[in-house]
Amino acid sequence: MSTFYTPPAIWQFEEKNDNKYANINRPTAGARFEQKLPVGEHPFQLYSLATPNGQKVTIMLEELLQLGIKKAEYDAWLINIGESDQFGSDFVSINPNSKIPALLDRSESPALPVFESGAILLYLAEKFGHFIPQDHAGRTRCLSWLFWQMGAAPILGGGFGHFYVYADEKHEYAINRFTMEAKRQLDVLDRQLADHEFVAGDQYSIADMAIWPWYGGVVSGAVYNAVEFLQAQEYKNVLRWQQQIAQRPGVQRGRLVNRNEGGLRERHSAADFDGLV
Repeated sequence: MSTFYTPPAIWQFEEKNDNKYANINRPTAGARFEQKLPVGEHPFQLYSLATPNGQKVTIMLEELLQLGIKKAEYDAWLINIGESDQFGSDFVSINPNSKIPALLDRSESPALPVFESGAILLYLAEKFGHFIPQDHAGRTRCLSWLFWQMGAAPILGGGFGHFYVYADEKHEYAINRFTMEAKRQLDVLDRQLADHEFVAGDQYSIADMAIWPWYGGVVSGAVYNAVEFLQAQEYKNVLRWQQQIAQRPGVQRGRLVNRNEGGLRERHSAADFDGLV
């Protein structure tokens, strides 16, 4: 029997249960139910989950607080994407794309919503003047690598991660295709880090914060548990960088926020980390 698929003339949505997130996937946008999100006392309200994309923003906020910038205080509320929290009316009003993370800056009047993890990192870097080079050349390098991550990670996550980890049926063509690209991306990063302490040069920046949760997670086994499959030991410069970033107190705190297990479901003050870090 042939296993080849011939697409129909017109695609029709059919509900399936072929991966762990199938129950939330729909071809339409917008709110699915009325929702009232909680609001804390701090200037920033973050609605997120400790996926690699979510970790980017909590790391950034904790790094700013590590510098003593009290105006970066935030409340972090867990959005359970497996339970479709991201499709509630309040969340959709902040992020019409229904993806975490979503940030509400209440220090602005009216309160300013910011969505897409890269946009949030850039917004915070510009608002507080940290973790982005101030010279034109340095800023350009930083933004190039920031947007490299934004463009590359969907291949790593939606491609390699989906077919290697989440899809119930393992398809050789898809796994081979996206494994090749995941390894090529790791090689790109490894070559860059061979000549630079940090991704965009000699300064730790939002480029590192964006890339570390994904690619540092892959080579350390924290993401997809594919260290042996991808031969992660080959990427020695990425491993050096991953370990260096992992030692930063802001990173250690940030990666624990909005976890269902093994961290903080919510974060409202530095005291919440007592006993965890």
